[in-house]
This record gives sequence, structure tokens and C-alpha cells, in this order.
Amino acid sequence: MKIGSIFTLAIKSIMLNKSRSFLTMLGVIIGVGSVVLLTSIGTGLQAYVADQFASLGTNILYVVPGNPFGNGGFSGGGGAQTAIESSKPTLKRTYYNQVIRNNRDLIKDGAITSVNVAEAKYSKTTKKVTLYGITNSYQTVYNSPAAKGRWFTQTEEDKADRIVLLGPKIATELFGQVDPINKFFLLNGQSYKIIGVLKEKGGGFGGPSFDNYVYIPIETNFKYFNSELINSFVFEVRDKSQIKDAKLAIEKTIGKSLKSDEFTVFDQTQLLSTINSIIGMLTIGLGGISAISLLVGGIGIMNIMLVSVTERTREIGLRKALGATPNLILAQFLIEAALLSVIGGLIGLLIAYLGSLALQPYFPAKVTMGAVILSFGVSTIVGLVFGVAPAKRAAKLSPIEALRYE
Repeated sequence: MKIGSIFTLAIKSIMLNKSRSFLTMLGVIIGVGSVVLLTSIGTGLQAYVADQFASLGTNILYVVPGNPFGNGGFSGGGGAQTAIESSKPTLKRTYYNQVIRNNRDLIKDGAITSVNVAEAKYSKTTKKVTLYGITNSYQTVYNSPAAKGRWFTQTEEDKADRIVLLGPKIATELFGQVDPINKFFLLNGQSYKIIGVLKEKGGGFGGPSFDNYVYIPIETNFKYFNSELINSFVFEVRDKSQIKDAKLAIEKTIGKSLKSDEFTVFDQTQLLSTINSIIGMLTIGLGGISAISLLVGGIGIMNIMLVSVTERTREIGLRKALGATPNLILAQFLIEAALLSVIGGLIGLLIAYLGSLALQPYFPAKVTMGAVILSFGVSTIVGLVFGVAPAKRAAKLSPIEALRYE
């Protein structure tokens, strides 16, 4: 008997019991669908984070207190220590000025940031907001122009004027369809004038949402919010080929005032690598958990195929009496099991793809060819592995005993 005829028989057997076949495939459908969907979310999230960092520029260096990449940082183990380090007034404006002054051949520009929180109120809307105290140079370092209104000047920063710029998201949440430019609102009960709304920048999904910040001159933050804490220095290197030299120069300059474990200089590649590593581990972990349903699906296929062998004992005996060899019987039942698993895998893949399309407006999700090949391969292997026992049982049946089976 040709292999094509065996496939035809296997398909006919599946179609004769549509409900049972679907229930047999259900575990594989759920397993493949969940694995592919979670993998696509992880892949999409990595691409999204990479795009966000690229939008900030590839020639940016950061200086932060402590060591976020050590035992107390992004790599895990003792995150409380990092929080303590970042709350200390380790970084000072004098260090920033020294870096700019001593490394003009490497550093094009820089900015200082200071994060705070406040209660914002406009009309009947009250909301807790993140204040982002920044220097005037932030707009050029981060290429962050105002979509409406204007940026504050260096003079306004030096005078600690009570003026702000809003991220587009917080502007909508507080003011709705009202144009906020030149409007006044309250921050911790004090009146502030809105002079600009920034262009949409993006963020979130585990990272900062730049569109949800209230941006104020850094001196205003220091004066009215009782904080001298500097959270970071941001330096724009003249050319990305000078990143390594600039990093060493910054470490040397600030290292004259601080110990090596009191500050860290890093670029976006280092931070992006750490974030991608975390996302990758989470994706693998969640994918592994959802893959358990594939194992359950495989066991379901084996059980149903064993029942099918019992139900079709007379059929098997008749086929053997007509000359079908044990190998042909083995092949038929293996192909049936594999087809059930592959069809279930394809349905699961389709569901995952449609799910990723539904998620894209709200969350990054991207089905990759690697995920498609993996799901197709795994579902085939599941069918073959768990189809072996029923197929062997069918192949070993005695034709005489099978024909006498009631």
C-alpha cells in the first residue's frame, strides 16, 4: 500500500469522528496557541524596547548613583540596595560641569535629571504625577521638541520659575480637549503655568512613560519640592564611535570625587542588553509553563488513540487478513496521531496569530517565523511520540483474534 493511501485512510478516520478528533486536538491547540502567543509578546516587547531606545539616540551615556548592574540592580538579588543608593545625594552639579568642561572633544552636550512626585489638579481633575526636573539642554540631548507652545529658557531655569511642560498623555488626562498652553494648574497646591506640550515619545511596558511626565526646570524642582537629589546625568557623545573613550573619560573625571562603587556610567547598549535578558528569561519561563499543556495534549492523543485501536480491532483484523503488514498498520496509526497533532498545532498557531493582531493596538506582539517553525515541529513530534504506543498495539494484534473480537 502506498503512503498516499495510508494518508487518505488516516484522514477519513479523523473525519468520521469529528467531535472526538477536535477534543483530542484541544490540548495541542491550547498548548501551541499559548506558547506562540507568549513568544510573540516577548519578541514584540524586545523590538518595542529597542525602538524606544533608538528613538532616544545611539550616542547617549548615562551616569547614575550606585551600581544598577551589580548585585543590587537589574541583574537581581538585593534591589533594595539600589533604591537606597539612588536616594542618596551622590551626584552633584559640580561633577556634571567638570565632565562638560574637561571633555569638550568627546562630549557634545549634556543634561541633568531629578525625579519627584506631586499632586496635580486642574478644575475637578486631581491626579498623582511624576515630576521630571530637567535642565534646558534636555530638549537637544533627547531631541524632544515641543508639539505645542515652547521650552523654558536658561534664564527661566536659573530663576526657578513656576512653569512646566506636559507629556501629551498627562495633558489629555488633565485637560481633555482643552488646549493647556498658558493655562494654570496646581502642583501640591501651588500654581504653575503650562508653557508647552511635548511631542509623543512613547514608553511604558516596564519602562518609563515619557508621555506621562510633568517636566519642570530642575531649579524649580529643587526650590519648591525640597529636594537636591540628582537622579542622573545624561551626556550626548559627539560620535557613537567615541562612546568607549567618552565613558572612560567620564569615569576618570567623576572618579576624582566619588568612589567607583558610588556611581555607574553606562550606555544604551548595556541597558538594552540587560532589559532584553530579563524579557527573554520571562518569555522562556512563561513559554515553559504553557508548554505543559502540550504534554497534556500529547497524553490526550495517546489515550484517544488507544481507545480507537480497541474500537477498530475488527477493522485491523480485516485489513491484516487482506494482506496489510504490521508496518503498514503501525504507519497508519502513527500518521493519524501526527495529523491530529499537526492540525491542532496549525489551529493553535492561527489562534495565536489572530490574538497577536488583536493585542497590537494595546501591547507589542510579533509572531516570528522561528515561533511558527517551533510550534509546527513540536506539535508533529508530540503526535509521533505519543502515537507510538497505540500504533504498536494495533500492529501487534493477531488477525484471527481481531476478527473474532466483539
